[in-house]
Amino acid sequence: MYCVETSDLVHRYSGEDTVLNGINLQVPEGGIYGFLGPNGAGKTTALRLILGLLKMQRGSISIFGKPFAAHRLEILRKVGSLIESPSLYDHLTASENLALLQTIYRCPKRRIQDVLNLVGLPHTGSKKTGRFSLGMKQRLSIAVALLHSPSLLILDEPTNGLDPNGIIEIRQVLKALNREMGVTIVISSHLLSEIERLVTHLGIISRGRLVFQGELEELKRKEQQNSSVALSVSDLALALKIVSATHPSARIDGGKIVLSAASSDLVATLNRQLVMNGVDVCEIDVVRNDLEAIFMNLVQ
Repeated sequence: MYCVETSDLVHRYSGEDTVLNGINLQVPEGGIYGFLGPNGAGKTTALRLILGLLKMQRGSISIFGKPFAAHRLEILRKVGSLIESPSLYDHLTASENLALLQTIYRCPKRRIQDVLNLVGLPHTGSKKTGRFSLGMKQRLSIAVALLHSPSLLILDEPTNGLDPNGIIEIRQVLKALNREMGVTIVISSHLLSEIERLVTHLGIISRGRLVFQGELEELKRKEQQNSSVALSVSDLALALKIVSATHPSARIDGGKIVLSAASSDLVATLNRQLVMNGVDVCEIDVVRNDLEAIFMNLVQ
């Protein structure tokens, strides 16, 4: 079952080109879904539509298996979100900001301290939010999103302003929420290495169109077909003749024998053949695409 599903989502701003063009998102229940795309690709617009912050122009949205338009209030009671910059009262403390929302959500008062502990802000005391650093405000905004124990968490660039240690802490919090409480998480970010460590599923958007959607491992498997192997050998000409017999695309590049999309078994076989024919293999270098390279290939 999909926790969030959109069908043919289209959106245009006045006088501008189409921002979203037929977006069909499918966020699995219980997953962590990374929503990636260059600046201006339409990520925030899509998330705003899912939360009802923008008026729907074309398409449909289903959350928890129910049409969003017909069950808006019921659905939003179970959704926590952080979109773009934090929305906080600067003249109030962290606890006071949360206390206002705790009254609205009618959740237990103990949740205030629980979420402050979760995001690493247990001891801010009487310090006003206006004196918080950007990273502290970001942590407090995540606490706001978690206050009412949502089943779905939608976060737009949640690690903005956080130092490396803060990013790791928030990642651990999100993983724990997903693993221990079954919270479905949708997260957009420009930190590709961080997304790679966190998500189970990915949606990649470029110029308003979804160019990939599926499991992270599925994307890696597809793109690893473009990986390459470089062999440093003692005799380039002889080595190329031996390798080309089973791998015709092999070539000499930068003083090495280079072949693409070679499996581990094939590399082991070639290594044995080269050694048996008197060619010393000094180095075997496997070049695999990381998420950043895969991302750039897709959006370009």
